[in-house]
Amino acid sequence: MLNRRRTDRASGSHDTSLIARGTVIRGDLRFSGALHLDGRIEGAVFAEGEDAVFTLSEHGQVQGEIRVPHAIINGQVQGDIHATERLELAPQARITGDVHYRTLEMAAGAQVNGRMSHRLEASAPRELPSPASSDAALDEAVPA
Repeated sequence: MLNRRRTDRASGSHDTSLIARGTVIRGDLRFSGALHLDGRIEGAVFAEGEDAVFTLSEHGQVQGEIRVPHAIINGQVQGDIHATERLELAPQARITGDVHYRTLEMAAGAQVNGRMSHRLEASAPRELPSPASSDAALDEAVPA
């Protein structure tokens, strides 16, 4: 049973790294799995992997860009956020920068001082069909 547990953890997707209060990192940070930040990062935060999760507590701060699939923000960010999948802004979130997201959950009290940009699904069409193709589709659908 212990060996099975180790192989489950070896994938890295369920491991969580913690940067504690009082810790300051100067420079860019790359992580996989999950990262919980109570400290401060002066640089960019990049996730490796589609299931990576970045959590910024109410005590945490980031001065730089954040590029992750999933983010839960409850602290201060000075820089743009790019959440390719889901972005959750908790009540204490204070963001100065642009926010790019696919799915957004924003609690009352969260603040964004910048542009908010919804990222469309890759498979979703971005334009309406032309009138000629719509007429042809209607002709096929209506029996004569």
